[in-house]
Amino acid sequence: MIAQGGKSIYGASVGILMLDARFPRIPGDMGNAQTWPFPVHYRIVRDASPDRVVRRKAEGMLDMFIDAAQELVKDGVDGITTNCGFLSLFQKELAQAVPVPVATSSLMQVEMVNRILPAGKRAGVLTISASTLTQGHLLAANVPLDTPIGTTEGGAEFTRAILGNELGLDMEKARKDNVEAAMALTSEHPDLGAIVLECTNMCPYASDIQRATGLPVFSIVSFVTWFQAGLVPPTY
Repeated sequence: MIAQGGKSIYGASVGILMLDARFPRIPGDMGNAQTWPFPVHYRIVRDASPDRVVRRKAEGMLDMFIDAAQELVKDGVDGITTNCGFLSLFQKELAQAVPVPVATSSLMQVEMVNRILPAGKRAGVLTISASTLTQGHLLAANVPLDTPIGTTEGGAEFTRAILGNELGLDMEKARKDNVEAAMALTSEHPDLGAIVLECTNMCPYASDIQRATGLPVFSIVSFVTWFQAGLVPPTY
């Protein structure tokens, strides 16, 4: 057997474009490498702060994300994702700029989840910032514009700490914000059959949300795990 070369890095099929942030990356967070059951390769997009990407549409940053994506491909990744659902805005451009599959946003799951739900049920989205999640973000991810949207905005901890890029995070308060926001969403929309978490930092609370609502919960972790399984199918 002769091993074949051509890459700088092997074994990390998924490359993750990371925001330039300092808030805690707890287990379950996309930016904590221990979250993943497979190796991943990170690339930080400098100056892409949570506030700039979520509240200001990452204006003026497309070229920086493209450059970082191209560097990940040069390193040897087989597919690229990002650590912010709001980067759905860059899906088309990133996919055109690199020769590997690109999955920018957890929001891209909504269309698929809607297809698997029972008749009369639909997916809802839980976001960190409903006030800045625009029709443009939804359309870029093929999310129906009438999709119910819930948010942790106005909570005690989660949105403020993440978008404020704070050094400390009260995990129990953040958990409470996420669960309460999900419960409010399901209460307002009894036809929900599942919840899709827009924010990649919500993943540590997915099981809490599922237990509280009784609904399936899909996150960037579920999405990228599916994504990676296509890039590197298991051998039986």
